[in-house]
Amino acid sequence: MIEIHRMTLTALPKFEMYEEGSQIRRSVKSIKSNIVEGYGRRRYKAEYIRFLDFSYASALETIDHLETLRETESLSDLDLFASLHERLTQLSKSIYLFTRGVETHHNEDR
Repeated sequence: MIEIHRMTLTALPKFEMYEEGSQIRRSVKSIKSNIVEGYGRRRYKAEYIRFLDFSYASALETIDHLETLRETESLSDLDLFASLHERLTQLSKSIYLFTRGVETHHNEDR
């Protein structure tokens, strides 16, 4: 989250800081916020899973915003793009697998 936030303030043209930069900042912060909110509701497994799904969707949204910045050449640092893209992809996979694990455990409890 911190690296995406920093990237939007230092590596993008000024006009993108308020357009796509704002969108990607919100989506990346939503990943963490949804995990935290879901964890706070973990006593209710369906709610927990719902918020983990929101977090996964926010991770995919963040990847999409990052790819848009690259495609429009607003993010011209290819190494930074590749690093952020790889980390977000790995994070989205981890969230997905964790959510499926919570679901499996939830279904076994029934």
